[in-house]
Amino acid sequence: MYTGASKDEIRKTVWRLLEEKGVARFPKPIFGRIPNFVGAEEAAYTLCRAPIYRKAEVVKVNPDSPQLEVRRMTLRDGKALLMPTPRLSSGFLLLDPKKVPSGSVDEAATIKGSFKFGRPMPPSEIPSVDLIVLGSVAVSWEGWRLGKGEGYGEIEYAILREFKKVDESVPVATTVHEFQIVEFVPHDRYDVPVDYIITRNKLYEIKPHKAKPSGIYWEKLPAEKVKEIPILQQLLKGRRWA
Repeated sequence: MYTGASKDEIRKTVWRLLEEKGVARFPKPIFGRIPNFVGAEEAAYTLCRAPIYRKAEVVKVNPDSPQLEVRRMTLRDGKALLMPTPRLSSGFLLLDPKKVPSGSVDEAATIKGSFKFGRPMPPSEIPSVDLIVLGSVAVSWEGWRLGKGEGYGEIEYAILREFKKVDESVPVATTVHEFQIVEFVPHDRYDVPVDYIITRNKLYEIKPHKAKPSGIYWEKLPAEKVKEIPILQQLLKGRRWA
C-alpha cells in the first residue's frame, strides 16, 4: 500500500484483496467489518503458544468473528476473558472460566453467549488486564492498525487506561491474514498501535514498540460517541465535577 493512502483507501484495498484471493470467510460481505479469514484458528494457536499469552491471566479480546478461537482458547486455558459489548452499549463483560461449564465454552465465546455467561463489569471493578487482542482490517509493519473505522477499539483502550486497568507495558496483539499486513498505515494521536502481529504460522514483534495513548483525548472524541456510550458519559460527568 503506497505511502499517502488514506485510512479508507487502505481498508477498501484490503477488503477487496481478501475477497479476490478467496480467503474471506463468513460473515459476508466483509466490507465494513473486521474481516474473518481463512487461517483465523491457526493464527489463534500461534498467539496462544507465545509467552505474552501464556503468562497472561486476564485477556481482553474483541468480539469479532476472526478472534472467536482466541476467546475460546482463553476460556479453555483457564484465563479470565474480558469482552467489550458491541459498540460498548453495555460496557464490558467478564467471563470467569470457572463459571463456564466445559461443554459451554464455544457458546460463551460468542457475542450472544458472552451475555449469558459473562458478568457486566463496571470499569472500576475490572481486574488488571495482562494482554489485549484486537481485530484489524489492516496493520502495518510499524505496528499501526486500522479497524473498521468506528474507533471502538481505541475507545475501549482509552477507558481502560483512564481506570488504570492497563498501562504502557501491557502488550497489544492482533491476529490477521498475511494479506492484511501493509507497508503504510496513517495514524492519529488516539490510535492504538500493536506490539505483535500474529499470522497463521508466525508471530512478529514490532520493535521498537510505539507509544500508546495515555487515556481519552476528549477534544478528538465526537460528541455522538459520548452520547451513545454510557461509560463515556459517566467519565465526562466526573471530569466536569472534578
